[in-house]
Amino acid sequence: MVQPSLLFQSLNYAAPTPIRPFLKWAGGKTQLLKQMLAHFPEGISDKCFERYLEPFLGGGAVFFFVAQKDWFQEYYLWDLNEELIVTYKVVKTQVDQLIEVLKRIESNYQSRASQQEKSQYFYRVRADFNAQRSSFDFLQFNKGWIERAAQVIFLNRTCFNGLFRVNRYGYFNVPFGDYKNPTICDANNLVLTSQLLQKAVIRRGDFSECKEFATQRSFVYFDPPYRPLNKTSNFTAYSRQSFDDREQIRLALLCRELDSQGVQWMVSNSDPQNTNSEDDFFEVLYQGFNLYRLDAARAINANGQKRGKVKELVITNYG
Repeated sequence: MVQPSLLFQSLNYAAPTPIRPFLKWAGGKTQLLKQMLAHFPEGISDKCFERYLEPFLGGGAVFFFVAQKDWFQEYYLWDLNEELIVTYKVVKTQVDQLIEVLKRIESNYQSRASQQEKSQYFYRVRADFNAQRSSFDFLQFNKGWIERAAQVIFLNRTCFNGLFRVNRYGYFNVPFGDYKNPTICDANNLVLTSQLLQKAVIRRGDFSECKEFATQRSFVYFDPPYRPLNKTSNFTAYSRQSFDDREQIRLALLCRELDSQGVQWMVSNSDPQNTNSEDDFFEVLYQGFNLYRLDAARAINANGQKRGKVKELVITNYG
C-alpha cells in the first residue's frame, strides 16, 4: 500500500465527503444505486461477505458505493480496457503527480478564449493520445502513465457525452463535447478516490478471471457492455474487443458455473423489451434465476428528444 497522499494530508475535511466516479461512463450506475440496493444480497450490510469482485469496472459507481460502506474486507477489480486500468492504477498510486499534470492540461484548455480554440486543443490532445498508443507500454509502470491517465480524464470530461469509445485499432474517436465549463480536475475527489482504491486489487483481464478468486463468501457484480437495443444503439466499443451475443452467452455460462459453486452474483444489462416486447434473450439465457426491471434515464443518445425513461435489467442468483 502506498503512503497517504501529501495533498490528502494537507486538506482539512470537516465531514466525510462522498466519493464520486472520476470518469463519466456509458451505462454508469450512479442513478440506479438506490434501486439496485433493494436487490443486493441479504446480509451484505452486516459484513457477511469477505470479498467483492467486479470484472467490468468501467466508471466504478457500484464499487465506490460499497467500498465507502466498508461492507467487504477485500476488493478485486478488473477491466479489459488497458487505458482504463492504467488510469485507475495511476489514481491509486500517483495521485499527486496526476493532479499536477491534469491541472496543467486544464489550465491550457481553459486559457483558450473561444469554443473553437478549445475544440482545436481537444483534437490536438486526442491526436497525441492516439499517436502514442502503438509504442505505449501498458504492462510496466513508467512516467508516461501519469500523462496518459491525465489525457484519459481530460478527453473523458470534454468529449461528447463523456463517452469512452475506440475503433478496432484502439484509437479514441469520440468528438469534442462543446461544454461551456467542464470540470476537468476535481482534485479533492481524486484524492479521496485514491484513498479508497488502496483497498482494491486492480487488474487488466477477461471477466472469466474472477472465478479464480470467487468463494462462497464473495459477491460478484457483473456490469458488461450492454446488449444493443437496436442497430443504431450498438455501443459496445469500450475496448478493441467487441462484446456480442456470444460474449453475453459466455458470461451467462460463467454465472451458472459460479452458482454451482455457491457464489452469489448480480448482473446488469439492457432490457431488449424496451424496443421489442417479444425479445426474451435474457429470460432464456438466465432461466431459473431472478430477473428484475429497473427504471433508468437514457444517458447516451445523440437526439436529446429520445432521452427518457427506459428499463434496465438486474439478474441475481439469490432471492
